[in-house]
Amino acid sequence: MAEQTSFAQVGRIEAIRMLFRDSGYEPFNEPLWFSCTDGAASTSSSKLLLEGVDFNLVYFPLKHLGYKAVIEATGELYAVMAQPRTLSIVLGISAKLDFKEIQELWSGILCAAHEHGYKSLSLDLQPSKNGLSISVNACGEASAACCSHRPKAQSKDLICVSGSLGAAYLGMQLLERESKDLEKNKMLLAAYLKPELPVAVPTRLEESGIFPSFGYFINRGLSDAVLRLTRDSGLGAKIYADKIPFEGNSFAVGKELDIDPISAAMNGGDDCQILFTVPILQLEKFRHDFQAFDIIGHLAQPEAGTTLVTPDGVELPLRAQGWNLDN
Repeated sequence: MAEQTSFAQVGRIEAIRMLFRDSGYEPFNEPLWFSCTDGAASTSSSKLLLEGVDFNLVYFPLKHLGYKAVIEATGELYAVMAQPRTLSIVLGISAKLDFKEIQELWSGILCAAHEHGYKSLSLDLQPSKNGLSISVNACGEASAACCSHRPKAQSKDLICVSGSLGAAYLGMQLLERESKDLEKNKMLLAAYLKPELPVAVPTRLEESGIFPSFGYFINRGLSDAVLRLTRDSGLGAKIYADKIPFEGNSFAVGKELDIDPISAAMNGGDDCQILFTVPILQLEKFRHDFQAFDIIGHLAQPEAGTTLVTPDGVELPLRAQGWNLDN
């Protein structure tokens, strides 16, 4: 096809058929469905990404954007111990994008869908007057064992995260400020542009006999995730600043940009990591089987509050955007 082929030339139905060609998925299978095994539970996650709000096409590669859109929804499934099953995508396409560019976006979506084991995939295309939009709905299945063996959260349960925090926010700031040092900060850029999740983590946890009491997807900062945890569990929590994992040059870049990496981790957002609470009696097994995870704190009695503990032992109450903690 010509490089600047428009959707008016291709047509919506033919465009969908062409995008699915050699993908391993069948087009036009809506509505998607799957059957649960006895005792299992189904769950879903929805994400809407808007150009100019959630991403900037000036510097965001379209293939990475498609991949990240799927990761945003998949992380929510993994956090509740569900394996991905079906994935529904709706693209709102502005006139400035041609068919070749949408193919590039779609290639990233397919890459993530295959990587995380989605069984079926649907796509719809709609016109958009306000830039590109990506709507993602992911459905997954939590096994009967995960549903029946989930323990009650207790004080001293370990709070664990799947990877470094604050890196995505710092990477985004480097791009927004048109930094000249992009080459030496590839890890920070990758954390923002193409975040990755540990594949099939619910299955691996189940096979190890480890069942988290709670799980959350960290995409609005660590503070938001921990506040949700204490709200849902009815317990307090202590997060230790010196246990939070950072990319190697986060502090050097933070100094350059005048951004505290700890603040970026707590409230920066877009990290695409998973937080689990694990019974303290499973500490050694968890450390052995899940070495990529970091233990950053623990649950506490409700009267202890929800705090960030500095290296000097000072306890600071957690705050997060969107939470009115004075009421």
